[in-house]
Amino acid sequence: MEVIEVFKTNVETAEQAGRLIELIHENFPQFTANFDLDDCDRILRIKSAELIRENSIPDFLQQNGFDAAVLEDEIPPFIGNQIIVSAS
Repeated sequence: MEVIEVFKTNVETAEQAGRLIELIHENFPQFTANFDLDDCDRILRIKSAELIRENSIPDFLQQNGFDAAVLEDEIPPFIGNQIIVSAS
């Protein structure tokens, strides 16, 4: 089973992202990491065949001078094959 966790970060440059990916792979060899700095949340994706402890990556990035927070899945409710949209 593959586990994917997505984090919002404050990483700004490709150089910062590259260095953090190196550090993540050195310290968490079971993880595969990549950044999407074009996304407004500057996404960090972590893939692993193992469970990813929720605070391991945010704590690790904080130790290296950056912030990260888990992005929760936003799955709309379904009835049958219809998405329920509420008018707010």
